[in-house]
Amino acid sequence: MTKVRVPSGAGESRGPLGLLLVAVPVFLLGWMTVWPILSGLVTTLFPKDAAGFSLELYDRFFSDDYSLDNLRLTLWTCGVTSLILLAVSVPLALYLRFARGPLASYVQTLAMFPMFVPSIILAFAFIRVLGPNGTVDTILNALGLAKIRSPYLTVWGPVIGLVWDNIPLTVLILTSGLGAVPNPAIEAARDVGARPLTLFVHIILPRMWSSIFVVISLTILGLFTAFTLPYVLGPASPEMMGPFMQRTFSDLRNPEMALTQATIVMGFCILFGLFYVRSVARNRRD
Repeated sequence: MTKVRVPSGAGESRGPLGLLLVAVPVFLLGWMTVWPILSGLVTTLFPKDAAGFSLELYDRFFSDDYSLDNLRLTLWTCGVTSLILLAVSVPLALYLRFARGPLASYVQTLAMFPMFVPSIILAFAFIRVLGPNGTVDTILNALGLAKIRSPYLTVWGPVIGLVWDNIPLTVLILTSGLGAVPNPAIEAARDVGARPLTLFVHIILPRMWSSIFVVISLTILGLFTAFTLPYVLGPASPEMMGPFMQRTFSDLRNPEMALTQATIVMGFCILFGLFYVRSVARNRRD
């Protein structure tokens, strides 16, 4: 048997080298992420007008009906958008995983297309197509049909735009998760007479749960920080937390309250971030 000699000191030299390689990213993470979070939290807990520790800013937020309406709208938008996104993306991912031929390539290209469209361009296209006197209204008028109520400047405007904007990443993650589904297991189930619904429920879906959890977590984290689409397509009142924070900071000139709103949003994001980390850890363990 051939013996392989390991140079003495090789294992010891990897420790300092590894720490040196991660030192810069860790420093940037602490400087640009952890420090602003801690600084903002301290600022909201020790406001300028108070002599010391105070929850006055949080009390003002949770006692203000308008602020609570904005938080509820944000949570509602996150939930509805996530459900619609899964309802659209799961069939797309299943088709792309098992379909063959040129048509599947065209469908994949269309599914990835929103990734290369900036949000402001998407908002403009939305207004021109579904807005008042847009393309849909023009076609309906030409056919002599009744006009539809435009979702523009309603709570459904950001939902439609955010669903379209998040389809590519969702389809990519779900398709990657479907790669863990073995073809022999599906073929064996078909040989014994399993129907498509049975295949999906008992073979495909159990291997997709981790990907679905990751998609939900990443989607909600992105929706909480969304600004352009809710600002352009959404109603003026109530509004999602992104435009609300910007208006509080720039229009109302109240940086402490804007920081309080950001801290509350950060709390929700931390919860979903922990959910995401748990999903990734479970996926790696499986």
